[in-house]
Amino acid sequence: MMCAPLRLLLCMCVLCGLFGAMPAWADTVLAAKRVDVSGVSLQDVRARLAPGATPDTLQITLQAAKADIPVFGWRHVGLTLEGNLHRDAQMRWMFDGKVQLSGAPGGALSNAVVSLVVDASANTLAINTNQGPTLINTAFPLDQPSHAQINLRNLPAAWLQGILSASWPGHITGGKLDADLALDMRGEGYQSSGDFTVADLKFLTPSGNPGGEDLVGHARFSLDATGHPAQLALNGGVHGGQLQLGPVLARLPAHDVVFDLGANVEKGGLTISHLRMDDVDAMQLDGSLSIDAKGRLQKIRLDHFQARFPAAYDRYGQPWLDSAAAPNLRVAGQVEGHVDYAADALHSFAFHTDGLDLADGGGHWQADGVHGDVDWSAQGDRPVTILGWNQLVLRQFGIGAEQTRWRSHGGALSLQSPLEIPLLKGQMRVASFAWRPAAAKAERVDLAANLSNVDVAALAQSMGWTPFPGRLGGNISSMQWLDGHYALEGELAIQAFDGSVAINHLSVEQPFGVVPVVGADISLHHLDLAPLADTFNFGSMSGWLDGSIEDLQLAGGNPLAFKASLLAQAGGRISLRAANNLSVITGGAPASGLQGAVLKLFKNSLNYKRMGINASLQNGVCNLSGLDNGDASNYTIVEGSGLPYLHVVGEQTRVEWPVLVHRLKAASQGAVTER
Repeated sequence: MMCAPLRLLLCMCVLCGLFGAMPAWADTVLAAKRVDVSGVSLQDVRARLAPGATPDTLQITLQAAKADIPVFGWRHVGLTLEGNLHRDAQMRWMFDGKVQLSGAPGGALSNAVVSLVVDASANTLAINTNQGPTLINTAFPLDQPSHAQINLRNLPAAWLQGILSASWPGHITGGKLDADLALDMRGEGYQSSGDFTVADLKFLTPSGNPGGEDLVGHARFSLDATGHPAQLALNGGVHGGQLQLGPVLARLPAHDVVFDLGANVEKGGLTISHLRMDDVDAMQLDGSLSIDAKGRLQKIRLDHFQARFPAAYDRYGQPWLDSAAAPNLRVAGQVEGHVDYAADALHSFAFHTDGLDLADGGGHWQADGVHGDVDWSAQGDRPVTILGWNQLVLRQFGIGAEQTRWRSHGGALSLQSPLEIPLLKGQMRVASFAWRPAAAKAERVDLAANLSNVDVAALAQSMGWTPFPGRLGGNISSMQWLDGHYALEGELAIQAFDGSVAINHLSVEQPFGVVPVVGADISLHHLDLAPLADTFNFGSMSGWLDGSIEDLQLAGGNPLAFKASLLAQAGGRISLRAANNLSVITGGAPASGLQGAVLKLFKNSLNYKRMGINASLQNGVCNLSGLDNGDASNYTIVEGSGLPYLHVVGEQTRVEWPVLVHRLKAASQGAVTER
């Protein structure tokens, strides 16, 4: 980087040489609007030559308002150079003085001391520059000034911004550099190679990715910036700090992570054609990758990797695994294999583990003792592999030790034999499962399964609902991704309360997320109201209930939306407590006065002809109606039969959902609910 201003010094020495034979030369001022010298352009140049303070010396002052050195990315840099020139006993030209640049990247040479030696007999120009603790020693052959040997000590890394900007769009924001390197100017570019050591290096790209912070390391490098793309080779070690590379944020350990890479840099994009990395207790890999100018991963091919957890997760996996799987994963064990990803699609992968434990931070799922192999390719067939586990836990549902067989064929990774899983005193049988990683999202998953004799009471308890007796069964014939959720075809049925509940159009959004969203359409057929009311402690009722709950959405087991219609068309009997609860829940008041006194004479229950209610939940508000449309103030919920005549009326057509839930809980606890 330093050879450009040093070329100016060389030119000054040649100029001074013309006057060196005239020791009595008087003060001379030279001026030029523009001077172009081999890749350097100076504007508004003014030079002053005068006899020095001691005999046989010459005082030189050079100023340029604007200095352009395109190869280093320097534009409109101000230059001031002043010092004394003389010849020593060996007839070498010696120059000692100061150089000041204004506007150079990183404040380079803003106030530096410079000494220069031109030794014609040795064909050498040597320049030593220091600014505070920063030392720059440079040597050129006189007959080949495009070649330089440079030694840098305590160099602010930001001083390199100019030379790197020709081939790299990043910005160095901090750090120190020691280096021993060779630099060759070639036409419009340059070549450089050597060794360097960095401390506390910080850099950013326009997209923020790649980026680095507080990096410490050392490497041997070779950089060719004479064409496009620029070519870089690096091998060395780095430790401490953080490095962002595509989706990976590496939190580097205190010991060296050894690496060897070859890369091309063009238009802000980075293509690493080969990468070998060894973090001894966390990760080893051998492969290639490509990142575009916006920091997006375009391609990654890991011909082989080996990851040891939890260190690999803590250092390299957390941000992107948290995004792809679940936040705050707990991982232990070891995995090795290969991955090939390009153009937003997987092409192949294979994994092997002798033992891996995984769990999400929220305790929603867990896999213990995962072992075996998975081998998939988008094209061609792969051998059958076996994958097993000691235990799987999905929320409250546990699955014991199993072995599964898988095969990649026609781009699908398919289960080779049915999987039978005990589930809540019943059984789930996965008849077939296929995953197509490279297919369109709507076509990636295919599933066929059936449930039998699942204990509904245990299921309800696991969801935090009031348990009720019953059995769940049915089948799922297929599953596909639609509009942000998994849609399952088939029907599940619950046998309960001497009737049945059919569940259709089941859908699941974020099944492994913190709050999964479940959707369904439910139809109720001929449910016996007596055990149903007893189960929820609502007050005694008899009769048969039919109805539907359409467009049901549950988030974490709590309703977000539904359209419900419940009807006991054939009549039955209802207790005063149940009637009062229905009235108060829907905004009415419990029976009082003369009506209450009369009704209380019938201590057991009263006849009713019909009973029904409609409810629609949306945006936290429940809209209510009954057997008739009613008017703006009331609607019929229970229509009596015989004497005494019972008529239960709802008075609120809109109730906030939390208020309605509070009223229902109060009713189930045996208290008269408050309005």
